[in-house]
Amino acid sequence: MTPHNHAKPGDYAEAVLLPGDPLRAKWIAETFFEDARQVNSVRNCLGFTGTWKGKPVSVQATGMGQPSLSIYVHELINVYGVQKLIRVGTAGGLNAKVKVRDLIIAQGATTDSAIVRDAFTPFNFAPIADFGLLRDSVERAEKAGMRYHVGNMLSSDIFYHIEPGLAGYGKLPAHGILGVEMEAAALYTLAARFDRKALAICTMTDCLITHAELSAEDRQSSLREMITLSLDVAVGG
Repeated sequence: MTPHNHAKPGDYAEAVLLPGDPLRAKWIAETFFEDARQVNSVRNCLGFTGTWKGKPVSVQATGMGQPSLSIYVHELINVYGVQKLIRVGTAGGLNAKVKVRDLIIAQGATTDSAIVRDAFTPFNFAPIADFGLLRDSVERAEKAGMRYHVGNMLSSDIFYHIEPGLAGYGKLPAHGILGVEMEAAALYTLAARFDRKALAICTMTDCLITHAELSAEDRQSSLREMITLSLDVAVGG
């Protein structure tokens, strides 16, 4: 147990999905897991364990942003022995080739966060995904005929930039950044530090270039595709 998590040793599977939203964690457990049971409710950051295709898997909400995610990931690794961590979430599009509903599989994650910068000064650290998980997710997405893109994402600490639209992201779109979210860089950095496997898969729900966005109904159906892919990668089945 920790100040943020009252799960007992063994309550988490070795593979954990990491949505930010606690209600999304609950929805994943209730919709996709067999034999789901709640293992954490501290601060309402809900955690559940169950099975997917007969194999154990967990889901743990992390809250919004890299500081919050860092707490949960640190404890999942060091207290609960989790080996494989897959962020599942939504992203804003920064590249015209990425359409709403498309999946972004984050090969790497640049960031404006001091969490990564302060840890490595004077060096610039490049947070990247586990190659095995990355390759597996791409092969599965390709086989299933999903629309997906592999590349770099921005993990930003800022949701409301002073400068509106793309202006708030400087030269990043011109350098191939596919989308923006708020957690992946910290996840990849912690996985590297503790020799764990990590991947972030996001559904593009809002395009900052065209201003297209998904309806509530379309978001739900698109998230199903992302979750099933992530679960298959998590359990390797």
